[in-house]
Amino acid sequence: MFIFSSHHTQKTALKKHLTDALDYTDFKSFVVKKMRPMRKILLLLIFGLTGQMLLAQTKNAPAPTLESPFNTMWVHLYYLQKDTYVPELSAMTIPVLPDTATAIRRAIQLKQILDGMGLYVHLEKVPKNPDFIDTTTNKPYYTPFPDELPEVYLEKIDGRWYYSLETVARVPAIHKKVYPFGTDLLLNILPAHIGQKEVFGISLAQYLGALLLFLTLYILYWLLGFLIRPLVRYLSRSRLNPGLIPDTLIRNIARLTSVLIVLQALKYLLPTLLFAPSFMADLVRGVKIILTIVWLLLLLRIFDVVMLYMMRIEEKTTSKLDEQLMPILKKIGQIGLATIAILRILSLLDVNVTALIAGVSIGGLALALAAQDTVKNLIGSAMIFMDQPFQIGDWVEANGIAGTVVEVGFRTTRLQQIDSSIIAVPNGTIANAAVKNLGVRKYRLMNTLIGVTYDTPPELLEKFIEGLKEIILRHPATHKENFYVHFHELAGSSLNIYFRVSLEVTDFAGELKAKETILFSIVRLAQALGISFAFPSTSVYVETFPEKKSNLPAYDTRPEVLNKKLNDFLSTLKTDTP
Repeated sequence: MFIFSSHHTQKTALKKHLTDALDYTDFKSFVVKKMRPMRKILLLLIFGLTGQMLLAQTKNAPAPTLESPFNTMWVHLYYLQKDTYVPELSAMTIPVLPDTATAIRRAIQLKQILDGMGLYVHLEKVPKNPDFIDTTTNKPYYTPFPDELPEVYLEKIDGRWYYSLETVARVPAIHKKVYPFGTDLLLNILPAHIGQKEVFGISLAQYLGALLLFLTLYILYWLLGFLIRPLVRYLSRSRLNPGLIPDTLIRNIARLTSVLIVLQALKYLLPTLLFAPSFMADLVRGVKIILTIVWLLLLLRIFDVVMLYMMRIEEKTTSKLDEQLMPILKKIGQIGLATIAILRILSLLDVNVTALIAGVSIGGLALALAAQDTVKNLIGSAMIFMDQPFQIGDWVEANGIAGTVVEVGFRTTRLQQIDSSIIAVPNGTIANAAVKNLGVRKYRLMNTLIGVTYDTPPELLEKFIEGLKEIILRHPATHKENFYVHFHELAGSSLNIYFRVSLEVTDFAGELKAKETILFSIVRLAQALGISFAFPSTSVYVETFPEKKSNLPAYDTRPEVLNKKLNDFLSTLKTDTP
């Protein structure tokens, strides 16, 4: 077994690295001595600058002490860079392997995994504490990318930090997943002497690979468009609701689905281009942000389809309040999806979303305390939609305000009054008030007192009451089983008859028309029977004068005469009542 933690190996590798730099300095001195004076000066400047850079680079090189997660990750990545390539030192971060070549291969593969996934290591964020403890597992573990790559983590072994045994064992499988076509795909596209030439820091092979990748994805996009659109149309087809989903919405869903698949393929194939780690990290982050936006647009279109079905179901219900609930639910759903997408994008931009949500929560609490009335109204609107004390079009009365409900919003309920003016009542007020809903009445009540004069004989009063009952029974808009017509009281200036009947009408106009026809029938009945209606008054009667007749009316109370008068009236009532 080969263990890379030995001090002898570390010192040997460092000594070799430093000796190479010193040999280079001696060679510089030898060449300078053999040159002409002007060339000596020129070469002295050149070699002096390069030598100082190399010595400075050697001086800044990390010593592989592996004393902390910071040192381990720095050693691993530093000695695999192009200008500081010493893979033997980088492989010292791999704990136990049978030979040096295998350890070097694992270290290189691990770096390629990080580069290919666009996971850029910010060393300033890596803990330098030798006794670092992971708060989740309460063990000496450190996971650089817990969300994107939880399989790769460091652990403390015998006082030194290495990549864990689990990480080392899983590196080949992860590498195969990130690079399904291998890491030498670009090298096989062009000859080495051509493909490795760089333009603006990017090799010709990478340029060609990017062009081929773009063409492949473009062809894939058009093929998916032809395949997905019929599939989406088939899945959205409904036998009960044919033509419910418009073609434009189907095309948008198919187009967004194609773009989503193409972006996923781009994310999958992007590591094969082998771009520089920092550029690859930015590129992968950009692709993930675009993916999030496309997911948001696709989910919004799917949500539109769901809302179309819900609105079709709502049309079959009797509740008119659901018409106002559907737009509110749609807005809430859209805001919720957009909020999740924004939080995802902020997380990709390395924003501390947890702290942001905590700050927003505290700010929201302070805002809620400062705007209690607004919060009360929002809760009131939720209570109205849950309890549904009224529907759109109902006539309601609450806190002395009356009107027809025309709209229920987030903050207010709008009522249209008799003069067609609109009054906005806060939902919090309505939720806490006693609401009288006149629009849900099954019957409209006609309740009144009919007063006749005191000189009306009992026999005539009985016939009058009998005629009032017949008016109710023959009217088409009255409820025939629940009415009251009775001699009610002896009032100060009249004999009062209690008259109450339920009207089977649907609106206020029908109520007025039914009451009008009934009142006309009552007046005609009184006229036919010769009955006078009483009104508040004071009368002084002198019963007799020697030279004058009595002022009291003479009533003919014979049954046959009264029956004839009532029958004559009822015969005319058939034509008077609609």
